[in-house]
Amino acid sequence: MAFWLDLMFGNWIGLLSMIVIFSTMGIVSYILWMFVQKSAQEPEK
Repeated sequence: MAFWLDLMFGNWIGLLSMIVIFSTMGIVSYILWMFVQKSAQEPEK
């Protein structure tokens, strides 16, 4: 745990990489949520 805290808050490169990782996970989960919502809809005729 101390390694992760030092990586996140010890230098700005670690903090920047954590921000990139979490924002990427957020974007991917949003795209997956949009895909699930789109595929759950009834096809329009």
